[in-house]
Amino acid sequence: MTESSTRVEQANVSQSTTWRDYLELCKPSVVALMLLTSFIGMLLSVPGMVPLDIVILGNLGIALCAGSAAAVNHLVDRHIDLKMARTFNRPVAKGRVAPRDAIIFAFVMGVLGLFVLLVWVNALTAWLTLASLVGYALVYTMFLKRTTPQNIVIGGLAGAAPPLLGWTAVTGEVHGHALLLVLIIFAWTPPHFWALAVHRKAEYANAEIPMLPVTHGESYTKFHIVLYTLILLAVSLLPFVTGMLNVFYLVGAVILGLGFLYYSIVLMVGSAPNAGMDAFRYSIIYLMALFIIMLIDHYAFPVNL
Repeated sequence: MTESSTRVEQANVSQSTTWRDYLELCKPSVVALMLLTSFIGMLLSVPGMVPLDIVILGNLGIALCAGSAAAVNHLVDRHIDLKMARTFNRPVAKGRVAPRDAIIFAFVMGVLGLFVLLVWVNALTAWLTLASLVGYALVYTMFLKRTTPQNIVIGGLAGAAPPLLGWTAVTGEVHGHALLLVLIIFAWTPPHFWALAVHRKAEYANAEIPMLPVTHGESYTKFHIVLYTLILLAVSLLPFVTGMLNVFYLVGAVILGLGFLYYSIVLMVGSAPNAGMDAFRYSIIYLMALFIIMLIDHYAFPVNL
């Protein structure tokens, strides 16, 4: 980016920037899903209730850092965003927020989030959250997303961290059960994003982003969506197999997993133009419902470890 082009970008910034533009920088819907999994990770970490201050301050720190990473994503992807219908109206891409202001906003959010976690939660959660921020904002957004069709698979680890962060916020330690929660989201991420990528293939191609359907074709991607959904179904059974959760969770995980598998197979063998978006939307419902079922099982059918 040349100095002159930067000045042009800043000169084009709308004078009607509002708080909603900065809220959009944080990707609130994505952060909300992350906070659901971090909150449930907190509750699953202990038999009883979690101290209210940890719930509030832990999720606040995680949310601030997640919003910081999202703002960096908006900044780095601003030229790509203009080439995609889903993202062309984002505040930095459209010039409603200047790149310099986005950098300052992301920095302040990240520092505040880490400060909250270091001072009022614990250092382990703070450093793990920082690693997740760097993994998404820098490793995934600036490198993996632009260089490999396995970007989602490799970069998905950063987005899978919230339940672990919630767990460590309460206990101060990394537990095997917390890592199972991470593994579930890690396995969920590829079929979730690839379903969207199939639907938005032309836009990713126009933006020169090497998503799997662009580099390897739709048939190859759809097959791998089914494959990863099967992997996810198997992984989702581990909390029951390891004795972390009970039969109620097992039944819910199987039903939800078979539903995901159904949408994946429909996407692979069918020809409906919206099958990709249908699978994508169901994947969000799947993850939310799965973690809520975990929570119900944890308190209604406690396991004595």
